[in-house]
Amino acid sequence: MKLVSYLHNGATKLGAVVEEELYSLQAVNEHLPNDLITFLQLEDEVRQETEKKLLSMVAAATLIAPVKDYILLAPVPRPTSCRDGYAFRQHVEAARRNRGVEMIKEFDQYPIFYFTNHNAIQGPGPITCMPDHFQQLDFELEIAIVIGKEGRNIKAKDADKYIAGYTIMNDLSARKLQMEEMLLNLGPAKGKDFSTVIGPWLVTPDELANFLVPAKQGHVGNNYNLSMKCWVNDQLVSSGNVKDMDWTFAEIIERCSYGVTMYPGDIIGSGTVGTGCFLELNGTGKLNNPNYTAQWLQPNDVVTMQIDGLGTLTNTMQAEATDWSILSLKK
Repeated sequence: MKLVSYLHNGATKLGAVVEEELYSLQAVNEHLPNDLITFLQLEDEVRQETEKKLLSMVAAATLIAPVKDYILLAPVPRPTSCRDGYAFRQHVEAARRNRGVEMIKEFDQYPIFYFTNHNAIQGPGPITCMPDHFQQLDFELEIAIVIGKEGRNIKAKDADKYIAGYTIMNDLSARKLQMEEMLLNLGPAKGKDFSTVIGPWLVTPDELANFLVPAKQGHVGNNYNLSMKCWVNDQLVSSGNVKDMDWTFAEIIERCSYGVTMYPGDIIGSGTVGTGCFLELNGTGKLNNPNYTAQWLQPNDVVTMQIDGLGTLTNTMQAEATDWSILSLKK
């Protein structure tokens, strides 16, 4: 299923999208919850029966409502936590090369992640940013998972069973804030905590079965041949593939869950795909041409991300009507 959270008469509702049509899950079964996290905690049999009834409604062409007629929220509007990984070697290697430092050997030894602000999760539509955010505002093209059941000390060989679904992630980054604060070897914090975008829907693993490919040599877990692209104002700026992940989500879950309980609704991002942000693209451009003009997101820019099987996520960057700056508070 493609599961969505959407607004209807001012309330958040849970639905499913089939061929660009939106179906209310409460229309399928009035006893179903209106939030995705609670839905994920239902018994497998209940969710399977829901899908059967949904497909019957689709076949009968009943209760059809075009998804474009609704305001979509983040699939999980209030996740229990949000972590972001560092799974694409190409991105890490290019970013370090552009800074004139060697590739770090620890990347190949274990997957890492950081926590970001799960209360700043947003979905498709406008994203309002403060003036300091527009000091080198960047997109980051990623794929993310949502955990579907509780688990602790999960082994990589078992971890794919804990994934409820996949979605597109745009890990927005205020690079000026990020780079300044990380000089103190702490973070990222203010450079990341204002917005992380996911959507447009959560795609369950069964929908991606035809895209399965082997994990890279020496790694464990599912991997997928899914093209990833990003446009800014209709100009293609990034192109990659999920199959280029060096660390699988199964391996990342193994590390995340070590001594820690994972809960339904936890989000984990992949980290940036190679070429998947202006920081990397600008660095490569400067390396090849000292006169290269760096590019960053500006007010009213439209960012469109697309991943095979996961849909299209579109956001417009908007400026907050204020001149308030925390960068101006530096001593």
